[in-house]
Amino acid sequence: MATVTLDTLRKEFDNGRVVAVEGLDLDIEDGEFVTVVGPSGCGKTTTLRMIAGLERPTSGTIRIGGEDVTDIGARQRDVAMVFQNYALYPHKTVFQNMEFGLRMSTDLGKGERREKVEWAAEMMGIENLLEDKPDELSGGQKQRVALGRAIVREPEVFLFDEPLSNLDAKLRTTMRTEIQRLQNELDITAVYVTHDQEEAMTMCDRLVILKDGELQQVGAPKDTYDHPENEFVGGFIGSPSMNFLDVAAEDDGTRITLTDGEGVSYQLSPEYSAALREASTSDQFRLGIRPEDVYTTDTGGTQTTVDVIEPVGSDNYLYLDLRPDFIARVDADVEPSPGDTVRITFDESKIRLFERETGDAVDVAESRTVEQLAD
Repeated sequence: MATVTLDTLRKEFDNGRVVAVEGLDLDIEDGEFVTVVGPSGCGKTTTLRMIAGLERPTSGTIRIGGEDVTDIGARQRDVAMVFQNYALYPHKTVFQNMEFGLRMSTDLGKGERREKVEWAAEMMGIENLLEDKPDELSGGQKQRVALGRAIVREPEVFLFDEPLSNLDAKLRTTMRTEIQRLQNELDITAVYVTHDQEEAMTMCDRLVILKDGELQQVGAPKDTYDHPENEFVGGFIGSPSMNFLDVAAEDDGTRITLTDGEGVSYQLSPEYSAALREASTSDQFRLGIRPEDVYTTDTGGTQTTVDVIEPVGSDNYLYLDLRPDFIARVDADVEPSPGDTVRITFDESKIRLFERETGDAVDVAESRTVEQLAD
């Protein structure tokens, strides 16, 4: 297996008029599963293609296993890529599709190639399909063939370009589990590109979040979810998305009250207020709060109206008129009707504040948490 290192990677198109990737620095450990996520056009597939050798970077360095491969062609890199559209040869059987890479890039004999293909096919549960052709297969079977074709080469690095996006929801879940099992079993370094929030959060060791070709944050899924480094990450990671309110900080010397001037008022504890004074000199913030951290209450809090209630099984999503798409995720037994008035409040420890001008997170709970201040 191998490490992957991207050093100030940059990729331009259209004679420099379009910058797809800008100054990307990333270290991927041996055997690590990294998911690259971001909105359409953020540079995630371009990054993957540069690692594969299908795109040459405008500047910067790519190292695999410590070796500089920046100027080495795709065939000379020990990587295997699984594509969104499967990329199977329609006139070849499953066996021939899986064997093709071995024939082109190794000097293995016919018997050795067959043994490897049968091993990979058994691992993917498609050993009974080896004589079929792609048009005889379902979408899930085609994706298993594509995975098996990558596995059979036993590469140093697996690259996945949104491999499950053409499958239905149930099959995506099954294949997601299968890919995780394979990666754990084979212990192969993997870079996985997706736009799917659930895939991004559940499959990887670390998330890599891009926007407009620039790295926004790298971290474990839970850390990224709980402690976004900027407003973009807070809003992008998680479904439903984080709620945001523009608030002003009114300080009476003991406690800070966050207010939006339109009915939302939240008084911070003395401990949190002290931490906020230390962390920022601003009095203008964007308050971020996850839908699951918005609670209904009988007294106090902020009064608002329910626009829509959306049942989703164990929970209900309450769309509130505080802001467009402001959501409270509540238990299924909380069932107000559209038009009803409710009162809501927030879990203080879950509030995230961002500088209004820059969008950067205010690190109130980083070096000194509210709990530590209280102690």
